Amino acid sequence: MATDAHPPLPRFPAGFLWGVSTSAHQIEGAADERGPSVWDAFAAEPGRIKDGSTAAVACDHCHRHREDVALLADLGVSAYRFSVSWPRVLSGGIGFYDRLVDDLCAAGVRPVPTLFHWDLPLGLDWLERDTAERFAAYAATVAGRLGDRVQKWITLNEPAEHTLLGHALGVHAPGRRLLFDALPAAHHQLLAHGLAVRALRASGATDIGIANSHGPTWPASGEKEDVEAAEFYDVLLNRLFADPLLLGRYPDGVGELMPGDVAADLEVIAEPLDWYGVNYYAPARVGAPQAGPAESGGVPLPAGLPFSLREIEGRPVTDFGWPVVPEGLTELLTGFRDRYGDRLPPVVVTENGCSYPGVDDQERIAYLDGHLRALHRALEAGVDVRGYFVWSLLDNFEWAEGYARRFGLVHVDFATLERTPKASYGWFREVLRAQR
Repeated sequence: MATDAHPPLPRFPAGFLWGVSTSAHQIEGAADERGPSVWDAFAAEPGRIKDGSTAAVACDHCHRHREDVALLADLGVSAYRFSVSWPRVLSGGIGFYDRLVDDLCAAGVRPVPTLFHWDLPLGLDWLERDTAERFAAYAATVAGRLGDRVQKWITLNEPAEHTLLGHALGVHAPGRRLLFDALPAAHHQLLAHGLAVRALRASGATDIGIANSHGPTWPASGEKEDVEAAEFYDVLLNRLFADPLLLGRYPDGVGELMPGDVAADLEVIAEPLDWYGVNYYAPARVGAPQAGPAESGGVPLPAGLPFSLREIEGRPVTDFGWPVVPEGLTELLTGFRDRYGDRLPPVVVTENGCSYPGVDDQERIAYLDGHLRALHRALEAGVDVRGYFVWSLLDNFEWAEGYARRFGLVHVDFATLERTPKASYGWFREVLRAQR
């Protein structure tokens, strides 16, 4: 669907993986058919979810997945990234994923499951080392059931956000406000990843990655205080979760804050990956601490942090208030290539998307068009990028925002559950047809 505003995109390499992403808790519903998660308990607390909603029904994907697979087939994607609900598997519901994977394969869509996308079974705790061991056993169970049809696996989704928002700031489940005492939750998630990689390898899997969120960090100025604050923030949100995986070590000063035998754990965490997943939404502009209340993306930040987040001016913003900066994706990927060199495996953009209202969502088309062009510039600069997944196929339960934010290529009426493809769905379908 090329127009004067959006001329045809450049050609991506043959075999490039085109997909869309979702997560279990955000779309599946059927909450009475699985065990409880930390998100069920969190949403039950008054005031936790902005519109007072829960994900008990969500998009009812568990009961309507064939309709959603038909949407995927019509869209023409080559892959679908979904997540497996650990609580559903624990309660004997793995058969749903059997059926989903069968239907995806029949439709010619490659299944790409993520084993953990924040919906930790209630009663488990990332502050406890034992949770990492339990995760590895769960990974082995899922691989044993689905591994005959699934080749590409993702261990964890965004441990940075799960640590920061759920354990440090308390605005996501499980709702803890531990600030820097949340670091053990980061370490145990990374350990769980490494143990799961070993479990997947033992099952015969040969195509394993992780989905980490990253973005460039821009100093608010060239002043020493702003530069140092930006460097600290970059360690916290980027290097803390990439260096252990790719270099086998924590950034300076971080390892001694972690629990257990960190050196031995890092050998597990740094199990070789077949590819590295990047979720990209926006850069961060960071400066020295400022007086007064602060927030990030609508999330209030506590006083006393060694940095402050500043507005990126002169940019359009999404319905979420996030700045639209496509060139940040090019900068991020080339920066990772320069930082990690041959330790960086091939990259897949596992999430990129935006929240806008309406079905005639021209803003989303402009956003995706700009980011795909930025991704192609990274390819031209020599970054080995193998795939791109839009977030998301469906409007869904957007965590603490409830149903107020719409990231989908497909509109969902949450009263009737009717699916309506948006203008961006049609545009992306034409993009994929032109790339064949």
